[in-house]
Amino acid sequence: VAGRKGFPHVIYARLWRWPDLHKNELKHVKYCQYAFDLKCDSVCVNPYHYERVVSPGIDLSGLTLQSNAPSSMMVKDEYVHDFEGQPSLSTEGHSIQTIQHPPSNRASTETYSTPALLAPSESNATSTANFPNIPVASTTPEYWCSIAYFEMDVQVGETFKVPSSCPIVTVDGYVDPSGGDRFCLGQLSNVHRTEAIERARLHIGKGVQLECKGEGDVWVRCLSDHAVFVQSYYLDREAGRAPGDAVHKIYPSAYIKVFDLRQCHRQMQQQAATAQAAAAAQAAAVAGNIPGPGSVGGIAPAISLSAAAGIGVDDLRRLCILRMSFVKGWGPDYPRQSIKETPCWIEIHLHRALQLLDEVLHTMPIADPQPLD
Repeated sequence: VAGRKGFPHVIYARLWRWPDLHKNELKHVKYCQYAFDLKCDSVCVNPYHYERVVSPGIDLSGLTLQSNAPSSMMVKDEYVHDFEGQPSLSTEGHSIQTIQHPPSNRASTETYSTPALLAPSESNATSTANFPNIPVASTTPEYWCSIAYFEMDVQVGETFKVPSSCPIVTVDGYVDPSGGDRFCLGQLSNVHRTEAIERARLHIGKGVQLECKGEGDVWVRCLSDHAVFVQSYYLDREAGRAPGDAVHKIYPSAYIKVFDLRQCHRQMQQQAATAQAAAAAQAAAVAGNIPGPGSVGGIAPAISLSAAAGIGVDDLRRLCILRMSFVKGWGPDYPRQSIKETPCWIEIHLHRALQLLDEVLHTMPIADPQPLD
C-alpha cells in the first residue's frame, strides 16, 4: 500500500479475506458500531465485521446528476461472480475510463439498451439514421468475420473464420474442435502459457455469442459467469467518448450492439478525406504556398497538419476491428494498461467493413510518395 491511497477497512479485508475485493463491495454487519459507512471518528478495520456484497440497486443520494453524466462508473472484475442487475457506483471524482453495460431489464432485440444514467434524449443523439447508404457489395464475403485468439501479446492457434452462413458464432472455453459456429478456446495449447493465464482460461466458460445483423452490424451476448471487456468505437461514440478512449465492461446476460456498419463507413470516409486534404495542405504549406498570419515560411501550418496527414491504412483498419478480453479488464482502472497484458482475449476482423474500407481507399488515392534518398 506504500504511496497509494486506500481505505483501511478495504485493505484489511483484502489482506485477510478477499484479495480481489473492490471497495464498493463491502457492507458492514449490523452490530458493528464503528463501521466505515457510519462515518464515526474511528473506523473499524475488523475484516469479519464486513460482508462482501453487491447492491442490486443504485443509491443515487450521493450523486450529482448532470445532463452529460457518464453512463456508469468504473468497477473492477477479478474472478468475482458478477451480479444480476445494476452495479453499485463510486461517487468519487474519477475520470471514468471503464464504462459498464449491465443486462437490460427490458426485452430488447433491436434497440440499444440505454445505460442507467444516460438520458434517453442523449442515447438517440448518435442515431445512424442520417448516415448515407452503404454501396451495394460487388462481391459477398465468404466469411463475415475472422477471430484471432491471444494470450498476452502472443496469438495462439489459427485464425478462426466464421462463414457468412453462420450469422451467430459462439466463442467459449470448451474443447470441441469441429469449428463451424463455435470457436472453442479450451482446445488450444500454448507452450508459453503461465499459471495466471491458465487460471483465467478456466473462467471463460460459456464465453460470448457474436451475432451479425443486417449487412454487418454486430451484437454481443455475454454467456459467461464473468464480464467481458470490449474495445468498440461504436460504444465509445454512444457514450460520448473519443474513439479508443474507453473500455466497455459487458456484464453476464447483457446483449448489446458493439458495431454499426453505417457509422463505421461514414467514419472511414471522413478520416480518409481528412487525411488526404491534410496531406495536400501540408505539401502546399511546406512549399510556402499558404498565405496568412499563421504561415511562417510554411512551417507552422505543416506542423499543425501533420497529425491529420499521418492517418494511415492501419488507423483506418482499426475501425473494422473489435477486441474483447475475457474476465480481466485493462486501462487506467486496472493493473494492465493494454489489452495485450490481459491473459486471454480475441481480435475480431469484420470482413464487410474491411471490404468497404478497400473501396474507400480506392476512390481516394493517396498522393504520390516522395522518392527515397
